[in-house]
Parts: sequence; structure tokens; C-alpha cells
Amino acid sequence: MKIFFTAILATFLFLTNVASAEVKINRAELIQRALDVQKNAYAPYSNFKVAAAVLCSSGKIYTGVNVETADYTAGICAIQNAIFHAAAEGERHILAVATVGGANGIITDYCPPGGTCRQVMREFANPKKCLIIMAKTPTDYIEKTLEELLPMSFGSDNLK
Repeated sequence: MKIFFTAILATFLFLTNVASAEVKINRAELIQRALDVQKNAYAPYSNFKVAAAVLCSSGKIYTGVNVETADYTAGICAIQNAIFHAAAEGERHILAVATVGGANGIITDYCPPGGTCRQVMREFANPKKCLIIMAKTPTDYIEKTLEELLPMSFGSDNLK
């Protein structure tokens, strides 16, 4: 019986350490995941195709693309699409976001997130730690913290 409880305790400690281990941010992989789905963007009106990949604290990566509609207001941005996909799967904390985008799907510059996307990221991220990676390629990118892109932001802590 003692061996049984020792095995259970050892398994618990192992799982606890694995779950609490810090997730490493592989920037090239995150960027590549965004690049891989950019072709799926639905942008028949602006022709500006954007994709995003979101790394969550679970270590899982979720992707999203922009989706436009004829009335323009009912579409969704790539970052929001990826974060909402993550939230639908139970994720509540993002560590990093990679964005890529360009006219006709051709990336010629870095693609920063818009204001609404920044606020959505704020809901699920620590602004001081969450990295926003704006990329042209897996090796050509700039990164900022969410706090740098959204200073003095309003979040759930303001409601307390």
C-alpha cells in the first residue's frame, strides 16, 4: 500500500512540475504558424490578408485569419479570431501573438495589431509580459510587449 501511495505522490509531483513549467516562446515556430494560414484569410474587399498565431500558457498555439463581409462591420480580425478560438477551447492566458499581413497576401512590411485587437489581447494577457511579434518572415520580425503597444490600458483589474 505504501508503494501505491508513493507512486501516486510521485505522479502528482511530476504532473504539477510539468504543468507549472514555464512555456518557452519559439518565435520562428509561432511566426511560421501564422504564415501557414495567411492563405486562408477571406479578404475580398480590402485584399489585405492578415493571419495570427497565439501561444497560450498551456503551450498550445491557435491560429486565426481576418474574415471580411460585404457590410464591413460583421467581419473579424485575425488576432481576435485566434484568441476567440483559444477561448472557445478553454484557454484564458496568452503569452505571445505573432502577426503577418499584406496586400494580396504579399508581406512587405510588419503588420501591427489594431486598437480593438490590442484591447482583446489585454483581456487575456499580462501586458508587461505578453509579446507581440510583428513579422515578415520567421527571422525578420520586431517585437513589443502589449504594454508598449497599449500603455495605460484598461483591464479587469480596473473593475475591482
